Amino acid sequence: MKVLVGAGSCGFAAGAHKVMDELEQIKDIQFEYEITGCIGMCHLEPIMEIHDNGEMYRFVKVMPEDVRPILEDYKNFADKMISEIDSEGLEKQPRVVLRNCGVINPESIDDYINIGGYEAIKNCYESKSQDAVIDEIKKSGLRGRGGAGFPTWFKWDAAKKSAGQKKYVVCNADEGDPGAFMDRSVLEGDPHNLIEGMMICGFAIGADEGIVYVRAEYPLAILRLQKAIEDATERGFLGENIFGIPGRNFSLRIKAGAGAFVCGEETALIASLEGERGMPRLKPPFPAQKGYWQLPTNINNVETFANVPWIIKNGGEAFAKYGIETSRGTKVFALTGKVKKGGLVEVPMGISLKEIIYGVGGGIVGDRPFKAVQLGGPSGGCVPAELIDTKVDYESITKTGAIVGSGGMVVMDDTTCMVDMARFFLDFTCKESCGKCTYCRLGTKRMLEILERITAGEGREGDIELLEELSYKVKDGSLCGLGQTAPNPVLTTIKYFRNEYEDHIYNKTCTAKQCSALIKYVIDPEKCVGCTVCAKACPVSCISGERKEPHLINQDACIKCGQCYQKCKFDAISVN
Repeated sequence: MKVLVGAGSCGFAAGAHKVMDELEQIKDIQFEYEITGCIGMCHLEPIMEIHDNGEMYRFVKVMPEDVRPILEDYKNFADKMISEIDSEGLEKQPRVVLRNCGVINPESIDDYINIGGYEAIKNCYESKSQDAVIDEIKKSGLRGRGGAGFPTWFKWDAAKKSAGQKKYVVCNADEGDPGAFMDRSVLEGDPHNLIEGMMICGFAIGADEGIVYVRAEYPLAILRLQKAIEDATERGFLGENIFGIPGRNFSLRIKAGAGAFVCGEETALIASLEGERGMPRLKPPFPAQKGYWQLPTNINNVETFANVPWIIKNGGEAFAKYGIETSRGTKVFALTGKVKKGGLVEVPMGISLKEIIYGVGGGIVGDRPFKAVQLGGPSGGCVPAELIDTKVDYESITKTGAIVGSGGMVVMDDTTCMVDMARFFLDFTCKESCGKCTYCRLGTKRMLEILERITAGEGREGDIELLEELSYKVKDGSLCGLGQTAPNPVLTTIKYFRNEYEDHIYNKTCTAKQCSALIKYVIDPEKCVGCTVCAKACPVSCISGERKEPHLINQDACIKCGQCYQKCKFDAISVN
């Protein structure tokens, strides 16, 4: 009997370490125990699997006290077993990038080798030319999964053709979008796949050195990737004369970034690698011509590289069968927000937003009305409910005003204030601006001030038009993608939810009842039974009244925390 425990960051956050501790203490039952990465069902963690006689049993939301009973009678322990609906949702996903996550032990190189790992790069070394590899990537239609969607083969070809005694392969693992964790999960769950993808790129462009630029906030990912690099080097898969082939060299190292969002832009990333402050540089020249230390450099993100070994092994045409004409293959999304089944999903490009949110994600929490979905993080935009049938491909999403981006997908229901949502993302990009461009440095600050004023109930006539004017100037006057896309959340929320801006400014009301300055909590004397629960919960003691008599909220003292509203069992408190 073999036992697997999901040991990604989401699993640990849910208590997987306690499950692992319990397993290690059990000595009277015979079983093999290993860890694995996140399988994508983050909403069901901690997850434990039992493999016995060719059959697999998956248990979810496992607590330490469940471990022994499951081991003793796992076939009949139905309470914690994964539901058929969740199982079907996983089976419907064509998994290319996530094919090994939640399946193999990420800390075991043998596990990766046993499923065909490193065969693709070995095949390249033994029987393929550089042009043949690039041509296979071209056939696949793979576009950069970091956000821009630029054809991968074109970047590789440009780097290959660039003159230079030395070239570099750089992996952008500086995943900074709020709510996005695709790259982290791949690094934690399948690090050898990334290594092999970078090696294939190095072979194709003629580079013998690779660097993974990863956020320092991903300690588990760094730990597992470092172990994978050490194990691959020890086996002769990295270093000099790889696989015993003279002249085939490729080394790999990790650079931990300091967490600057702007370093997700490739020239700012290069500046950081060189020890400079992470600030974008003017292009051209592009990194393929002059990148790291002014030498030809190819930069792709984690998900892009993770597709490569599968493509080389199965053929570009097999990958191109997924997706649609302009957007081939699969795409990994981090599904978060007001969705029932949050986590990682891998779906074919061209699928609709509705199929992802309702088909894979299970719909909205509490079955509330779907309002919008934020795509592309701070650089993206909000797609409203009326466009839920939009196909998820680069061109279709761009037409809505959003972008596919790296794959963040934040679902919102009718309790979300779209003005406050725009303020949240502007606050993020304003703080993360490197300050090099005046329009980005000052423009985002002025826009944020206007949004803060509107959500505080101090909006003025003309604020909407001023936001639009500033948005276009920031887009036109910024050097890099951060500034050029920072206004997207504002522009899309104004485009699709202008009425909410107008309500905030002219009617001094928040439609979603979320902006504290524009709401008040009121007790209905007809419903209040005087139980005093609300008064006891109030942190500022602004609720008065005798026991068994209707209570009253002092509006001047109320801080709008909502504790009374949450505690009332008689629906006597309303939000106006």
